[in-house]
Amino acid sequence: MKNLMFSNKSLLKGASDVLVWVSATLFAFILRLDGDITGYESQIVWLIFSLLPLKILLVWSTGSFRQSWRNIGFADLFQVIVMVGMLTIPFIGVIMIGQKAFGIPVSIPFIESILAILGLFALRALTRFFLKYRIPVIHRDSERKRVLIVGAGESGAMVAKEMLKNTEVNLEPVAFVDDDLSKRSQKIMGIPVRGTVFDLPILCRKYFVDEVVIALPSETGDVIRRVVEKCRMAEVDYRIIPGIYDLISGKVTISQLRNVDVEDLLRRKPVTLDTKEIKSYINHKRVLVTGAGGSIGSEIVRQISRFEPEQIILLGRGENSIHTLVREINDKIPSLRYLIRIADVRDRDSLERIFVTDRPEVVFHAAAHKHVPLMEENPSQAILNNVLGTRNLVNLAVEHGISHFVNISTDKAVNPTSVMGASKRISEYIVQWGAAATPDDRVFVSVRFGNVLGSRGSVIPIFKDQIQKGGPITVTHPDMIRYFMTIPEAAQLVIQAAGLGYNGAVYVLDMGEPVNIEQMARDLIRLSGLEPDVDIKIEHSGMRPGEKLYEELLTAEEGTDMTPHEKIFVARKSGFDHELGEKLDAIIDIAKKGDQNDIRKAIYELVPSFTGYKKAELIG
Repeated sequence: MKNLMFSNKSLLKGASDVLVWVSATLFAFILRLDGDITGYESQIVWLIFSLLPLKILLVWSTGSFRQSWRNIGFADLFQVIVMVGMLTIPFIGVIMIGQKAFGIPVSIPFIESILAILGLFALRALTRFFLKYRIPVIHRDSERKRVLIVGAGESGAMVAKEMLKNTEVNLEPVAFVDDDLSKRSQKIMGIPVRGTVFDLPILCRKYFVDEVVIALPSETGDVIRRVVEKCRMAEVDYRIIPGIYDLISGKVTISQLRNVDVEDLLRRKPVTLDTKEIKSYINHKRVLVTGAGGSIGSEIVRQISRFEPEQIILLGRGENSIHTLVREINDKIPSLRYLIRIADVRDRDSLERIFVTDRPEVVFHAAAHKHVPLMEENPSQAILNNVLGTRNLVNLAVEHGISHFVNISTDKAVNPTSVMGASKRISEYIVQWGAAATPDDRVFVSVRFGNVLGSRGSVIPIFKDQIQKGGPITVTHPDMIRYFMTIPEAAQLVIQAAGLGYNGAVYVLDMGEPVNIEQMARDLIRLSGLEPDVDIKIEHSGMRPGEKLYEELLTAEEGTDMTPHEKIFVARKSGFDHELGEKLDAIIDIAKKGDQNDIRKAIYELVPSFTGYKKAELIG
């Protein structure tokens, strides 16, 4: 049945080609004779039937009927020109030789060929239009979901175009809404812009909308929240296209539509990158990324791949996470050249072999233990991984002339109450030591930012798991607030900061407004289609060891200076102890012995603002 359908379609296309081509002969005479064909009737009939077999033969032999008119391209149109030319050239010769015998004007073959080409082009163009871009009101299929698109910009137009092209997705766009009043009453892809976000509930009822698609990749979380509230009022399903950070290619497809997540409600205006500055230190360079399988490390790999490094060295301790990243690279970035290195940053000998054999020129250091409660119970591992590991890398980076060394730090390093935060503060000191030991044209920096949405072990996956299990959601304290940033935004600002060139700097990223954790939990419950305190309970579990009610990005002594980038600042005072080397030797030796009180005391000597030691003394 399928083959029969294909042959019927091909037969119809072939017959249409022949009909258009035959009609070109008649219209050639009409144009040549200014509409008066009296006296030429017999020549027209004779010529049409004489050329008909040749035209049928050429249509069949060139295979024009096999072309996909839905996806017609320049190569197909060129084939049409060749097909017409194969008849026109001998046709001209015959008419010129036998003009007196045939009584046909010599210009007829020229005119007929032009009309035939235009007609065959038009046939394909019109077919393509009606198959791919037909106005949706022409087709009313009860099985198709009626969709209202929020955002009549470029992304919204792409979404509508995809829906019209791919009828198998069963989505029918019926209207746009957009807060830009200049777009009111316009039509995009034949679909009208009917109002603003405020009008969404009324329009959903008026157009019997089944689903709303939010096509606002560059808008802030406040705007997305407002749209979601209107969708809930209208009691319709809603989905969203990814934010601009995730749309690296700039293209939107139906497959990218997903449910609105809490990350969308916290979205900020997109970061504007100075790509020239970034490319100057990454393009055609060998880049080492430690912790490459982690949330931040893997995103750094994705982002720097855009700047065409010569090679990326994927360093990680966990083979499974690196394996997952490699599969993604092979699937989505097949042109990226990479090396896989399974090693522990605490193992200096393994790291040195990598520096010698793979010769990295740029290092992004994202390998770290980061979970506060776990490191409170295992402080020796925080020191050995975050401090010793950073020291090994910085020493090797200095020895091997690394041009850019970027250490990923955290807001928990400021006035640290936890061992993890203090260990990251010490890692900042180590990077500053490395900066002082290198020439001025090299860049050793730390980048300090807050929590990253969706990273492994972060609060959102935990909340989602609790919702899936029916609750309750556990929040440590009703007043707890945190700074949040999406993974792509954090990675982009990290690679931008490294290009600013302030050797020894501790950069502080603009984290926006702090977010109340309990309010985030409530948003997440609502986005799951449930009601907080009704369907899902919220319980307060109490603060855990090492936690703060709020995080700081600067110490009391530090201030910030502006940088050329509006979302990146540099801490004014973040000096390190000049006896750092001896104290690092001491704390690492103590960590290897494993005594928790001794470790906390050694941390306090290096980081006087660390309060974990004082608390431990009081408890003791």
